[in-house]
Amino acid sequence: MPSFDVVLKPNTVELNNAVAQAQKEIGNRFDFRGTPAAIEQKDLELTLVANSDFQLKQVRDVLIGKLAKRGVDVRFLDESNPAQKAGGDTLRQTLTVKSGIDRDLAKKIQDQVKSAKALKLSAAIQGDLVRVTGAKRDNLQQAIQLLRTEIKEAPLSFENFREK
Repeated sequence: MPSFDVVLKPNTVELNNAVAQAQKEIGNRFDFRGTPAAIEQKDLELTLVANSDFQLKQVRDVLIGKLAKRGVDVRFLDESNPAQKAGGDTLRQTLTVKSGIDRDLAKKIQDQVKSAKALKLSAAIQGDLVRVTGAKRDNLQQAIQLLRTEIKEAPLSFENFREK
C-alpha cells in the first residue's frame, strides 16, 4: 500500500546560517553598540540577550527577518518562554526550535485524515512522525493538500512517499 510520513523538521543548515547572519547584523548595528545584545545558539535552542524589553524585541525582529530571508518558517520557533532577568540589567529569552511532531499535533493530523472518509486513508502515530497509508496514490496526494490547508500552526513536511 502506498504511504508517506508527515514530519516536522527544520532545515538546520539554513537555521544556522540565519542565526550567524543575525549575529553579524547585531554586531554591526549602531543601536546595539556597547550593549550585551546577542543571539546564542545551542543545537535547537536560541537564547536572545538584550538590555531592555524593547531591545529584546529588536533582536527578535532581526532574527525573524534573517530566518525569513533564508526560507526557514518562523512557525518553527516556540516563543512560549517569557523574557527573564539574567543579571544586572540584561534580559534573556529562550526560543526553542520545534523538531518532531508532538502528541497533540499528531492527534490533530490523525483526526484530519480520518475525517476525510471519502479518501479511505489511515494514519498511525509513530514516535515523532505520522504515517499515512491508503490504497490509491491520488488519495494520498489529496491528503497532503488537506493537511497543508487545515494544519496552520506548524510547517509540516511530507517524506518517504512510497508505493509498496
